[in-house]
Formats: sequence, structure tokens, C-alpha cells
Amino acid sequence: MELVALLSTGKGTWGQVAGLMQKGEWEKIIVVGTSFAREFTVQGVPFDFVEFDSNKSLIQLKKELGKKLEGKFAGLEVALSIASGNGKEHMALQSALLGLPVGVRFAALTKDGIVML
Repeated sequence: MELVALLSTGKGTWGQVAGLMQKGEWEKIIVVGTSFAREFTVQGVPFDFVEFDSNKSLIQLKKELGKKLEGKFAGLEVALSIASGNGKEHMALQSALLGLPVGVRFAALTKDGIVML
């Protein structure tokens, strides 16, 4: 399964995303974030980065993400981490993914490992 992880400003939630990337067996990883998130790295874990402009309206952001994510997935379903970000970013990303269309399963890293919701 492919992992899509949202990274927003504030590095406090970046550990959750890094842990998911390191502990999961992903076919592909796409990190979605603002220009601030470009500094994010996980040693030894390759990923694609899709940048978005958080100053756009919800509708504009959904359209931007939809265009940038189109054609990036081989499967019909992705694991999605939205531990980082705000409500507008969460809604825009989920709406963009569902509009491609691709199914979404939420992924979280817990003390017991990766949980798919």
C-alpha cells in the first residue's frame, strides 16, 4: 500500500510521520506539505514531496492537490496520515484523494505499531 502523509508547519507532529515511514512497508511514500515542510527528511527512506500553498481557500487547495496527486498512485487505496495539519488541509487532501478516485485508510503510529483505521 502507498502512504500519503500530510506535514504542516510546526515540527511537533513530524515524528509521527517519520515513524510511519520507517516502520511501515510502503510501496511508495508521498509527503504533502507547505514550503516549510521541505526541510523534512528521514534518513534512508525515499519519498516524493508534493508542495501546496496553505494560503489558498479550501476549494482552491483541493483543486491544487488533486492536480498534483493525479496519476501518482498505482493502487485503488492509500494509507493516509493526517496527524499533522489543520482542518482545512485535512479536508482538502481527503477530498482531493477521493476525487481521483482513490480509497483512504487512515494510518497512525501507536505504541503497539502501525494501526490502520
